[in-house]
Amino acid sequence: MTQGERWLAATWPVVRAALPDPPALVVELGCGTVGGHVPMLLADGYEALGVDPEAPEGTEYRRIEFERLEERPTEAAAIVASASLHHVEDPRDVADAMGRALAPGGRVIVVEWDWEAFDRPTADWCFNRLGPDDDGGWLHRHRDAWAASGTSWDEYLRSWAHEHRIHPARELLALLAERFRLDPPVRRPYFFADLDGTTEEDEARAIDAGEIRAGRIDVVGTIS
Repeated sequence: MTQGERWLAATWPVVRAALPDPPALVVELGCGTVGGHVPMLLADGYEALGVDPEAPEGTEYRRIEFERLEERPTEAAAIVASASLHHVEDPRDVADAMGRALAPGGRVIVVEWDWEAFDRPTADWCFNRLGPDDDGGWLHRHRDAWAASGTSWDEYLRSWAHEHRIHPARELLALLAERFRLDPPVRRPYFFADLDGTTEEDEARAIDAGEIRAGRIDVVGTIS
């Protein structure tokens, strides 16, 4: 199972539990190169649309940023954003576009990375569980770039986030709260899919033991 497949398999139950019953139109914002949860949505009887500049080919996908989608639906039952909002160009524009795309009572289901919680103990825990360098992913790149920077982990991470315009989860939640009625956010494991021999349960135990911080925030909101 690939890293992406592990992530989708872990997040799908959270997404599915927050959805209305099928059939209904569900849009995935930032579905990525493998299509995100769209295949699972289709298999469960939903009408699904995945939107991402790097989306796969197919009638159920659109290769464009969500906020620039000219044919954006206006009666979607739900919008799913899985680890995608932190790197959009303008989160305020995207949040507004999400609101316009939803039918009354529609839901937003957001799974996000809280990069500000990625502190040094959490980084060390992750880096000690990386697989071979030839299977390197985003955590390998962070480990190596930090080592090359000659700075503290906190200084490196904040500099990287500023350079790449990575939005803090707290700001994203505040924007969503202005537009949707949000359920209480839930913190969960984030890094396990990219770690060697490490399960979601392993990461959850480390979080519960206070060894590391939870890097993921899940939240469901409803539009009036």
